[in-house]
Amino acid sequence: MLLIACPHCGPRSQTEFTCGGDASLPRPATDAGVDAWFAYVYLRANPKGPHDEWWLHSAGCRTWFKARRDTRTHDILSTSLP
Repeated sequence: MLLIACPHCGPRSQTEFTCGGDASLPRPATDAGVDAWFAYVYLRANPKGPHDEWWLHSAGCRTWFKARRDTRTHDILSTSLP
């Protein structure tokens, strides 16, 4: 089982969390074209190594936070509030 350290609640089981995806992508402007939004929503790199992700403590305090996770080992390296 993977333990994730919620910035508010401390270490909890991964079953309490929902991954929200890549936290390193800049969101397009609201008036950006369809191509920009398509790329933002559907086109993703598959990085190897440390990667920033959004996580939601969905079965706990409901806080969104950033986690730095190593995609090779699934180790959570750090968590922080945005």
